[in-house]
Amino acid sequence: MSDELRYLVNRVVQGKASRRAFLGRAAALGVTGAMANTMLASAVRAAGPQRGGHLMMGLQGGESTNSLDPALALSQVPFHYLLTCGETLVNIAPDGSLDMRLAEEVEPSDGGRTWNFRIRQGVEFHNGKTLTPEDVMRTMERHSDEDSQSGALGIMRGIESMEVDGDMFIVHLDSPNADLPYLMSDYHLVIQPDGGFDDPASGIFTGAYRMVEDEPGSRHVMERFENHWDDTVGHFDSVEMLVINDATARNSALQSGQVHIVNRVEPRTANLLARAPGVTVHSVPGRGHYVFIMHVNTAPFDNADLRMALKYAINREDMVERILFGYGSVGNDMPVNEAYPLFDETIPQREFDLDRAREYYERSGHDGSPIVLRTSDGAFPGAVDAAQLFQETARQAGIPLEIQREPSDGYWSEVWNVEPFCASYWSGRPVQDQMYSTAYTSGADWNDTRFFRDDFDALILEARGELDEARRVELYREAGMMVRDDGGLICPMFNDWVDGTRDEIAGWEDNPNAELMGGFSAIKCWMAS
Repeated sequence: MSDELRYLVNRVVQGKASRRAFLGRAAALGVTGAMANTMLASAVRAAGPQRGGHLMMGLQGGESTNSLDPALALSQVPFHYLLTCGETLVNIAPDGSLDMRLAEEVEPSDGGRTWNFRIRQGVEFHNGKTLTPEDVMRTMERHSDEDSQSGALGIMRGIESMEVDGDMFIVHLDSPNADLPYLMSDYHLVIQPDGGFDDPASGIFTGAYRMVEDEPGSRHVMERFENHWDDTVGHFDSVEMLVINDATARNSALQSGQVHIVNRVEPRTANLLARAPGVTVHSVPGRGHYVFIMHVNTAPFDNADLRMALKYAINREDMVERILFGYGSVGNDMPVNEAYPLFDETIPQREFDLDRAREYYERSGHDGSPIVLRTSDGAFPGAVDAAQLFQETARQAGIPLEIQREPSDGYWSEVWNVEPFCASYWSGRPVQDQMYSTAYTSGADWNDTRFFRDDFDALILEARGELDEARRVELYREAGMMVRDDGGLICPMFNDWVDGTRDEIAGWEDNPNAELMGGFSAIKCWMAS
């Protein structure tokens, strides 16, 4: 690097020159844009985080029905503001390890039936109250309450009792669970004063930012919480999340500089967006999956032959190519893939087979009336186009699939988990037990396929407490095959997380756990200039 470029890089890092000025001068000196960006990125990383600036985020997945009550969070925008303003006992690091947050230490006892969480001292809530182990226990108690309607209810049902002993929060399980600490990372379980019993939607948490403006379906504004216990996060002065559900509008906002970060970049426009000046597109494979879900206890989907006909009638390879444009991989009608620990890669892949689809449909005895599949632009990127592809291949098998397009606003409260056949998505979970406990065991509040089977529940329970890894692989294989062959899940594809940032955003790291750095971009990134 020439002395002139080194000088300019230092000026940018110090905030005394713009990135655009550096790139322009580098180009004049014959340095390619890619090389110049690499130089600058390396210098920014070496300089470390800088404080200051107002982060603007343009996010898909916000609705007028959104609440600050963590128990009721359903879509992406609540996911992001909860992880920006709130904290769980642990997080999951990009490499899959535990990242201690409000818990400083985690230790098992009694063969994994008891877990001991040492709660961090000196942590302050946004209202000035000091965090106590009692607040942690009360939070868990609220999410264990059937009336809370919590998305974490399925996780909590394995807890037999809880107690506090000094600075320890202690969980006693009805059976051993080797994965319990990972389950405590669920974003619904951000800790609230007195568990949120007094005012669950108060928006008072312990995170790096505190909520100052809450306009569901429109915008959410947060300011840095100066008394936050961890000075390695929370670099912006403030964060504003704009709800921009339209993909074209999100891309335009990023290109124009109206926002610095966007989620849900549609694969069909990702390559074009990546060529825009000042924009970077990030793509990370992970556990997220785009699905069509059937209620197996509701006609006509209570007919196993009809469900199998629909599963054979979907062309997964074509959908990955035409909807994800390669930003993903083929699904297999089960909610886990090779990204999960203990996944059995010998499970056979279900193939597109019109003859078998037609055979199963005829065997089902269906009366030929329209089979209504509800979808929306807000279900997942390309959901409407994916449904139309599904409709066409189903038609070739003689299956009368009818597509009903629903508004994005209200989709997650009025359609998903309400209507018997609809498009949906799951971001995945760190371990198989959490994915199955959240959405497939009989007691799971988010059992959106109405898959209620005692033998499946028993498999998950046995796998949860099994210490022999090879045996756990066998048990999860059997459970996965049960969902694949008997359940109401049609999973054609696992998506990459495709996000966009402006070049002035520094500190980005790939995280396979969820979009936008696992939901932590607002607290971990900073403004480079």
